[in-house]
Amino acid sequence: MNKKMIGALALATAATSFATVSAEGRTQISIVGSSTVFPFASVVAERFGQTTSFSTPTIESTGSGGGLSLFCQGVGESTADITNSSRRIKQSEVDLCASNGVNDIVEVLIGYDGLAIANNVDGPEMSVSKSEIFLALANTVPNPEGEGLVTNPYRTWNQIRSDLPNSEIRVFGPPPSSGTRDAFVELVMEEGCLEFDAIAALGESDHDKMEEVCATMREDGAFVEAGENDSLIVSRLVNDANAVGIFGFSFLDQNFDKLQSLTVDGVAANFETVADGSYPVSRPLYFYVKKAHVGVIPGIEEYLAEFTSRRAVGPNGYLVDRGLIPLSNAEYGRMKAAADNMTNLSL
Repeated sequence: MNKKMIGALALATAATSFATVSAEGRTQISIVGSSTVFPFASVVAERFGQTTSFSTPTIESTGSGGGLSLFCQGVGESTADITNSSRRIKQSEVDLCASNGVNDIVEVLIGYDGLAIANNVDGPEMSVSKSEIFLALANTVPNPEGEGLVTNPYRTWNQIRSDLPNSEIRVFGPPPSSGTRDAFVELVMEEGCLEFDAIAALGESDHDKMEEVCATMREDGAFVEAGENDSLIVSRLVNDANAVGIFGFSFLDQNFDKLQSLTVDGVAANFETVADGSYPVSRPLYFYVKKAHVGVIPGIEEYLAEFTSRRAVGPNGYLVDRGLIPLSNAEYGRMKAAADNMTNLSL
């Protein structure tokens, strides 16, 4: 028997053992992943536990990347059933899942979220462009005194633009394992980066170097990785009127009495601007279900049905009251059909 056949037999045996053990083992759905999706999933889980005969799911906020890593560890009751993500799963993560026997995955797009860039309501009102945010936070920037690139020299906002506040650049944001960080790099840093001729020209000679320049955050204290929990960033802003934070819009939506959005490229983040697409920093939110666990861990199908119901994610759904931006009718129809039919992910 060759190694491939042995591996397949081992996975089949493991799956059978999982079904046998779990029938008398774990009864709670195990969910990991995005801190941005966490508050939405927590509301669904609480309602699910209160209105059904199933146990309330356990949810761990690990960040999108961390959650997908845990989700892809394998099949079995010691592994997660569902992972939340504030970005779409990557092909490399699908490959990791497959290498560990996680071959059938259901993708659920629940709605959209703005990526808030905000400060304390007692702090200065700020209007910035993506290129100015890049100058504030990148490790390497165009030389303000001449040609080429230099280590970031900017210490205060008004050094970037004279009418910005004369206050120290101090921005609290997510770590690299977070989907919020991925989204911020893609939607703000990379777009702002390419507005500079020196960096755009670099792409023609060394594309990898250009990508590194666009994505690498400064490490001199101006940008502070504040962990996976967006609520901790909110707490820091509440206690520091000069700081700026980067986090999911739902956290801003729940704290407009304490925080205000920076205006980015002329548009501030609020429900209407995120919903109509005029706010330039928005992203889709997902969760992923391990099909091998459906029918084995009690309640997964029912939890999926609750989370994808119109009462949860529809235009008047209870998650919209918490800051979720709902799908269009066409998007909802496609998502609901895929969820109900447990359609396998296709990248």
